[in-house]
Amino acid sequence: MSARDAQPSEHIEGPAWSCVDFISDIHLGPTSKPLALSLKNYLLHTPAQAVFILGDLLEVWIGDDCLEQTHFEIERACVQMLKQASLERSIFFMPGNRDFLVGARFLQESGMHPLSDPCILQTQGQRFLLSHGDALCTGDLDYQVFRQEVRRKAWRDAFLARPLDERLAMAKKMREQSQLKQSHQGEIAYAELDTQACLDWLERSDCELLIHGHTHRPMRHALSKARAREVLSDWDADAIPPRRQVLRLQDGLLKRLEVL
Repeated sequence: MSARDAQPSEHIEGPAWSCVDFISDIHLGPTSKPLALSLKNYLLHTPAQAVFILGDLLEVWIGDDCLEQTHFEIERACVQMLKQASLERSIFFMPGNRDFLVGARFLQESGMHPLSDPCILQTQGQRFLLSHGDALCTGDLDYQVFRQEVRRKAWRDAFLARPLDERLAMAKKMREQSQLKQSHQGEIAYAELDTQACLDWLERSDCELLIHGHTHRPMRHALSKARAREVLSDWDADAIPPRRQVLRLQDGLLKRLEVL
């Protein structure tokens, strides 16, 4: 199924939520301890009754069985912080292009609610279409072929059947290849979302605003007179200044906030 043919298969309603947060592209990994601490502080203290994580919470995910290994320290700590935060608020998770292999065990132990991509959120009298965003980068043909392949059940089953160390090495190799492509192509490597594909999704879902991540370019794009897309920021503790941005819906208005 092409991006233009995708249909929202999930409808979330939150009529009692007066404050809702959207985040994405945290990219937690082995060297992300400062970022993990910032995320924990945010999750435990945000006033939001619901937090929507729209993909790439993790730098890479090679299978839920890594939680059994003590050397996956950040990943195990991530599950614990999410579980603690989920006792106070609803936390929703949509897989991204880095953590699409997150499974039932991770979700159960973290207390998060899974989201399909795309899905519709109806709250505070508004309808929003939510997506990670990578499926709409239709101009990156090589990536779309790769994306379709790795989301096949047969590929997932075969990959997850491999030994953990082998999966880790494969994930590292794929990441290195991606970084090499980016270094050769520069800005061209970061494909943008296709405007017509976004409009098609919004029209079919009867929504005016698409909220997504993936491109790491936080801003609002007008798609037509009535429709737009809002891009979430990535999180980067090493940037100057550091980026730890939340998109918050409160009293019917969206605003961007930096968290400590």
